[in-house]
Amino acid sequence: MTSARARCSIVVVAFQQVIPFHLSVPCIVFGAGMPDASLFQITVCAGEPGRIMTSAGFGLTNLAPLKAIDTADVVIMPGWRDELDDPPEPLLSALRRAHERGAQIVGLCLGTYVLAAAGLLDGGRATTHWEFADRIAARFPTMDLDPDVLYVEHNNVLTSAGTAASLDVCLHMLRTRLGATVANKTARRLVFAPHRDGGQAQFIEQPLPAASGDCRLTVLMNSVRTRLKEPHSVDTLAGEARMSRRSFTRHFKAVTGTSAAAWLLKERLLYSQRLLESSDESIEVIADMAGFGSVASMRMHFRAALGVTPTVWRERFGAPETLPSPSRHASPKHEARSGVHAQVPHGSH
Repeated sequence: MTSARARCSIVVVAFQQVIPFHLSVPCIVFGAGMPDASLFQITVCAGEPGRIMTSAGFGLTNLAPLKAIDTADVVIMPGWRDELDDPPEPLLSALRRAHERGAQIVGLCLGTYVLAAAGLLDGGRATTHWEFADRIAARFPTMDLDPDVLYVEHNNVLTSAGTAASLDVCLHMLRTRLGATVANKTARRLVFAPHRDGGQAQFIEQPLPAASGDCRLTVLMNSVRTRLKEPHSVDTLAGEARMSRRSFTRHFKAVTGTSAAAWLLKERLLYSQRLLESSDESIEVIADMAGFGSVASMRMHFRAALGVTPTVWRERFGAPETLPSPSRHASPKHEARSGVHAQVPHGSH
């Protein structure tokens, strides 16, 4: 990948009472956190007139004017105020102009509200912090708002859930532009998980079961992760946990927020994604190691959860040194015949 393709200008919009963490995340991920900080040009502009004060009480100086948005490749709206007041029209107009000329527009947390107010999410799918989802959905009913995922992209507009998901979506952007190797190096520098896909559920407060059941399930889940190749089922997992099927199902849902079958599929997908990115094992071998049983089964689940085939995933995110030679793997005609482009995972977890 050439530096000309990788380099891009990113404008982050500051506003009154901006949360410092949200403002700093893109500046760190695409700046100080990068192995090569010269790949991106980061600019913070004032989205409103007057001196911008953060939610922590300190002011921001030396901000670029709002017109900086007009030449940006990426525009990031890092949140909005909790009262969900109307964003200023000059900011909304600048966002619309940027989107019309092809810039990628990103809303972190309540930034989704601003993008919706600009009309960029009409008829599109988006997410935001689960606590504000109902209020925003009621205000903009033409938007398909999914409060159960970490991030989602539609029509070159990328939106994320709250707080830590800001890091997830910025690392996803880095991953899609520069590949998994660079994104993983940046994540390690930030001491953060290198990849949580967009379909992973947001945390929602729920009561935990008794500690004894929780402990048994934790031990079981850690064990199963090392034995994904085995043909697990709800009954075999319940047996290993020494619970009845009914009790196991209830405890598992309480601990994880999902079913055992959905969790197992998620773990197999994540494991196969890691193998596709970091090894040169064949698609057949990876399907077997991850417990899918066949390439056809793995391909079906990849398409349903991630929107692409395993081969396309490897082409997008595999490190150059691990990309396989054609002789060791299935013919591309069996894996990429549809020419599907990678998209943000959604609804798989």
